[in-house]
Amino acid sequence: MFNIVLYEPEIPQNTGNIARLCACTGSRLYLVGKLGFSLSSKYTKRAGLDYWDSVDIQKVDTIEELIEANKNANFYYLTTKSKKLYTEIKFKQGDFLVFGPETRGLPNEYVTRPNAITIPMKEGQRSLNLSNSVAIVIYEAIRQNGL
Repeated sequence: MFNIVLYEPEIPQNTGNIARLCACTGSRLYLVGKLGFSLSSKYTKRAGLDYWDSVDIQKVDTIEELIEANKNANFYYLTTKSKKLYTEIKFKQGDFLVFGPETRGLPNEYVTRPNAITIPMKEGQRSLNLSNSVAIVIYEAIRQNGL
């Protein structure tokens, strides 16, 4: 099992898609900080379809609280500001994959850490869609672990 962490997600459809992805991959979903929508939003529910009962969702106030509660785990921070590719990481079950909000990404204090990683894209483009980014990285972690 892997852990998907969404820091202050803003778009309900992305969170719904990611919840569905977590249900299908057996990943736990952590929602951190202030959400830009209600989990009862019709858009969130529609995007997650009938998978919501299959998702282990945890609400946490801060990333630091999550790190403190999981001291022995690896945390990887996804950002466009890193040069280290996600494919250079040897993921292990139990790792935490942390993604920032759609419009601004993770705070600088996380994207400057040594375990900040990126998904390559064509120069000059701002970013990939959040739910696509989560899918890319979680399936690489699954592939590496033969799951």
